[in-house]
Amino acid sequence: MSTEPQLITYVDRLAGNLRGLDAVLRLEFAGAFAGVHLLPFYPPIDGSDAGFDPVDHTAVDPRLGDWDDVARIGSGHRVMADLIVNHVSSHSTQFQDWAARGGASAFDGMFLTRDAVFPEGASREQLELIYRPRPWPPFTTFEIAGVSREVWTTFTNEQVDLDVSHPSTWAYLLTVLDRFREVGVDLVRLDAIGYAVKRAGTSCFMIPECFAFIERIAQATRQRGMEVLVEIHSHHRFQIEVASRVDRVYDFALPPLVLYGLLHGDAEPLGQWLDRAPRNCVTVLDTHDGIGMVDVAPEGDEAGLLTAEQIEHLISAIHAASGGTSVKATGSAAMNLDSYQINCTFYDAVGRDDDAHFLARLIQVLVPGIPQVYYAGLLAAPNQVALLTDTGVGRDINRPYYDDASLRAALEQPVVRATLDLLRWRARHDPVFQGVFGCKAVGSRLRLEWESPAGCLYADVDVADRSFCIDLDGEQIVAREGFG
Repeated sequence: MSTEPQLITYVDRLAGNLRGLDAVLRLEFAGAFAGVHLLPFYPPIDGSDAGFDPVDHTAVDPRLGDWDDVARIGSGHRVMADLIVNHVSSHSTQFQDWAARGGASAFDGMFLTRDAVFPEGASREQLELIYRPRPWPPFTTFEIAGVSREVWTTFTNEQVDLDVSHPSTWAYLLTVLDRFREVGVDLVRLDAIGYAVKRAGTSCFMIPECFAFIERIAQATRQRGMEVLVEIHSHHRFQIEVASRVDRVYDFALPPLVLYGLLHGDAEPLGQWLDRAPRNCVTVLDTHDGIGMVDVAPEGDEAGLLTAEQIEHLISAIHAASGGTSVKATGSAAMNLDSYQINCTFYDAVGRDDDAHFLARLIQVLVPGIPQVYYAGLLAAPNQVALLTDTGVGRDINRPYYDDASLRAALEQPVVRATLDLLRWRARHDPVFQGVFGCKAVGSRLRLEWESPAGCLYADVDVADRSFCIDLDGEQIVAREGFG
């Protein structure tokens, strides 16, 4: 599979609709991206979680277009779409039918209740074992055929969890996969998969039964000619373990490690991770979610990629670099546990330092994996404080809206033009990145190497002074001393 760069974007927030996005990909972004991750385009795109709470997972929100528009984008770019495995909207037809009819509903059993997991009741100790991404209990009380029932709601009370072991749920998921296949989706992202299976007496996160379910849904996806990307935010051992079972896994450790290097002048934690990180990964610096701290953190007696003290220093450095605006979007404002993710645009996380921002992207495209570039990071977006104030949703600080004028202005920024040129260079030389990778880090310096039949590449990067030099087959092709 090609490892050429891919774009991550909300359709409406970047280009208005699917036809507008197709035009941007073919014109302004021409040559930079071989693929695009279309963040949820199912109705409603403006629900409780920006499309991750689908009322109808088999439909396109008509405000964006239709499935033909998705297929049109797929005719020129590889398309990745989200299979939201863990939950659906409480406003979905299936849930509403069950709420009205209870046991008489065809969807009875499709939704996970507290008593389905704890038929004898749950002790305090059992409830405290449950791993939660949000600071409240994972249950919401609904009236189901006139009876109050506690339903699992891992994320928000409008996102009702599915019982993935139930035949109705499996049929539902296969229906979505069939629709993806019909319109030419190439890569399926299994959203929130780590929470999909719950068992009493466990953390209800990435338990053995979850690994079995990942293998089952991955097999069904491959049978339909699509590849699988697993989305898990947790201790780095899970990324390594899952990588052997699926086509692609995210390298969510990369963003905090790159930031640690840039903000503290220390490349060694990043170099140590790159020595053992999965090679079949999708790399990111930023996404529609926050910058994950849990991905590099210790867990119990298991060491992290950073120590607890280093993470504390990193969080403080990000908040300082953003002028304190990231504090307003993190913790309770983000509906996250405080140390789970930090909400901030990547540009503000490096203090709007163009050299640091470009160097981070350079590191991303030089390490193993498919580099996916989030639209806000691509366009060097600052924190969206006004949007955060308006919506009260912490993650909106990193989910900007663009119109024609603001997009043109963003594209005029020197760091954005340089980043697009870098992505085009990476796409042209993709065969080099199919070879054997090696790295070494000493202090602030990072040495990256690729050896392949298509060529040999050597890169020296200094995260402290922001300098770098890249050599491809004996020819120095990049050497930059800064935007200033």
